[in-house]
Amino acid sequence: MKRLLSLFVLCSLFFSVAEAQRGFRGGWGGEVGAPPKFPTIADFDGSWHFCRLNRSVRSQQRGLGWGTDYPNADINFSIRLSELTKTQVGIQGNHERDPNHLVVRPTDPDLFMCPFVMASDPGSAGFSPEDAAGLRNYLLKGGFLWVDDFWGPWAWEAFIDEIAKALPPGEYPVKEITAEHPIYRMLFPVSKIPQVPSMQFWRMSGGATSEMEEYSSNAHMAAILDKQGRIMVLMTHNTDIADSWEREGDDPEFFFNFSPNGYAVGLNAVLYSMSH
Repeated sequence: MKRLLSLFVLCSLFFSVAEAQRGFRGGWGGEVGAPPKFPTIADFDGSWHFCRLNRSVRSQQRGLGWGTDYPNADINFSIRLSELTKTQVGIQGNHERDPNHLVVRPTDPDLFMCPFVMASDPGSAGFSPEDAAGLRNYLLKGGFLWVDDFWGPWAWEAFIDEIAKALPPGEYPVKEITAEHPIYRMLFPVSKIPQVPSMQFWRMSGGATSEMEEYSSNAHMAAILDKQGRIMVLMTHNTDIADSWEREGDDPEFFFNFSPNGYAVGLNAVLYSMSH
């Protein structure tokens, strides 16, 4: 495992330098409003796609909306998944041969074509009754939703209130996921959830990681399980795991501090979602 992790670091460094030399893929970032890439029938060719959840946005402290970390986190993670596992990742038919990442809504039939869906900034999510029904059906039929990049107790409570519309807590309670769970060792051994700040916060603060100081000091993983114990909704709270993917080519120091551990968590989560 140690040799594998070392190989991953070397491989990631090589590609991150190449990425930095040619610039950001696509030139878009979630913070500048990249347009959502909704799927067509032709997109579903049996390959794996990074699917991102597009939902309504409520006002919430520090919240930026569904497009946080989009699309570069989706693109970079898809590349790493194809390099470090045998997963067949969908590719666009463009000249650059970019990964075919997709955006889906809770009410879209296409949601059921995505065994893995990610949502950033879930503290700003707002689910209509139709959204909640769509998510409930998706999750109970074997779907997997990972929510990431929400900080402090207020964002946590806001998301818990919204996901309760789909999965009532009396029937589907939220549980902490500790290091004994198999998701911590699907590919890479992970002893704890790393606290990954946004690169901007990390630079401006001189290397701090807790974006809300004492209110977000504990990065942790929680989940909502189905009746058989399978994770349906994975939550990484007080951390921005996807920023370790999105920003891997921007700053070598940020990369070495956060990207290897961030990718280890992400690859474990995706492999868990495809095997459970």
